Amino acid sequence: MVGFVFLLILLKFFNLWLRALVSNAPVGIPTLLAMWFRGVPNALIVDSRITAVKAGLRVGTDELEAHYLAGGNVTQVVLSLIAAAKAGIELDFNRACAIDLAVKGTSKTVIEAVRTSINPKVIDCPGADMGKGGKIDAVARDGISLRVRARVTVRTNLDRFIGGATEETVVARVGEGIVTCIGSAASYKDVLENPDSISKVVLQKGVDVGTAFEIISIDIADVDVGENIGAQLQAAQAETDKKIAQANAEVRRAAAVAVEQEMAARTQEMRAKVVEAESQVPMAIAEAFRKGNLGIMDYAKYRNVLADTEMRQSIAGETPATSEKK
Repeated sequence: MVGFVFLLILLKFFNLWLRALVSNAPVGIPTLLAMWFRGVPNALIVDSRITAVKAGLRVGTDELEAHYLAGGNVTQVVLSLIAAAKAGIELDFNRACAIDLAVKGTSKTVIEAVRTSINPKVIDCPGADMGKGGKIDAVARDGISLRVRARVTVRTNLDRFIGGATEETVVARVGEGIVTCIGSAASYKDVLENPDSISKVVLQKGVDVGTAFEIISIDIADVDVGENIGAQLQAAQAETDKKIAQANAEVRRAAAVAVEQEMAARTQEMRAKVVEAESQVPMAIAEAFRKGNLGIMDYAKYRNVLADTEMRQSIAGETPATSEKK
């Protein structure tokens, strides 16, 4: 029975053992059996080791098993190591495994990161999904807005890939640099004459610091002249000032009307006092008659003076009421 079991195990793993042996990447039968007990696909580990050895890499089965058990993609790690070695990029097995685990659950892979490090990638700024016609709006100091579209050429920095910011951060920082550069320009014409000044200013800001990429170049793909934002703001301010002036004038008019009404009320009050005073005249005359201070001839002269005054006023075209108003 022991011999029969040994024969079955030998037949099960003989093919893998022989394939690894003839490929100069030997893997012992006990190692294959241990992989089987641990639930590790020994065919995947053996094929990955053979691929690495044929490419001149020395990777042990224990390292491949550990990365598989950690949830990594063994095939992608081996292929990325081979690509980095062929391109002369320094990348060890542990860093490749760390990158593979970092991108797990995303649409990216470690082999893609290595390829981007070898062949630079072009990123549109802003992205096509950011709206506004795919351009960045910025206003120069003379009030004229410019709409800019840039293309950023980046290369993956494998040393900063783990924990580094993604493409969205690069796009946001480049957009911020473009807005800053245009906003500091005295005139929009200066930007149109030297669009490369935007690239120089943005590159000097070091926008790739802390990101997983290294910016190679920033190229201004398109610049359009937009609206005169300064004139629109001035027009809006002028309209606001006009409304404020109208409101102040209305306040002054209301105050003047109130003063006029107050003066009219005071005039009526004074007229009432005059009428009250005139009503005392007949009583004063009667009192003077009783005390003997006024004779009949004096009263006749008084009436003659009144009649003469009324006659003069009628000749002059004035009525007594008009004369009182004056």
